Amino acid sequence: MAKKVLMVLTNHDKITDETPTGVWLSEFGEAYNEFKQHGYEVTVASPNGGVVPVDPNSVSEDEPQEILDTKPHLESTAPIADFSAEQFDAVFLPGGHGTMFDFPDNETLQKLLRNFYEADKYVAAVCHGPAGLTGATLSNGEPLVKGKRVSAFTDSEEAETTLDQYMPFLLESKLNELGATVSSGPNWSTHYEVDGYLITGQNPQSTEAVAKELVKQLG
Repeated sequence: MAKKVLMVLTNHDKITDETPTGVWLSEFGEAYNEFKQHGYEVTVASPNGGVVPVDPNSVSEDEPQEILDTKPHLESTAPIADFSAEQFDAVFLPGGHGTMFDFPDNETLQKLLRNFYEADKYVAAVCHGPAGLTGATLSNGEPLVKGKRVSAFTDSEEAETTLDQYMPFLLESKLNELGATVSSGPNWSTHYEVDGYLITGQNPQSTEAVAKELVKQLG
């Protein structure tokens, strides 16, 4: 049986009127290609369904063709309300600043993540993707990340982007406030953490490592 992974991406397309955002393309593309390479069935979804915007800053002039080739999968995604944890082996949340706006308070996503985690199914997220974990609680009401070792986009990386002033919160700080232990490498270096069924990566540079680790854990 092929493993099944649900990828949940942002629908949010702007930070300010002058600053467009969305998903960070390589964080979707690298993970998507890794899963497909292993014969996985991948479902691409978003909070509202429909178009997933791509952050224009995430597409460089020399963007690898195999990453660009994944863009059509973002044109018509299914809404996450159509799915349940029972249908999949794992869920993967790529980042991009858009996730900071539409992931944290989305109750459908919170419930989905709880159901994956409490069914002993892998929850993986990279860069700003762990914004989806900030609102998620377990059935006992505790934050899903409490007492867990996680990695996510750091406050100092956010400061370097100069977008920190526009964020609803700083992700690393928020995860610490929720009782997680955030572990980081140097800015823009590959770093990820595995704590039970939770696999989290620090930044775009960590996407491939997180995807490969998920493949390894799924056996």
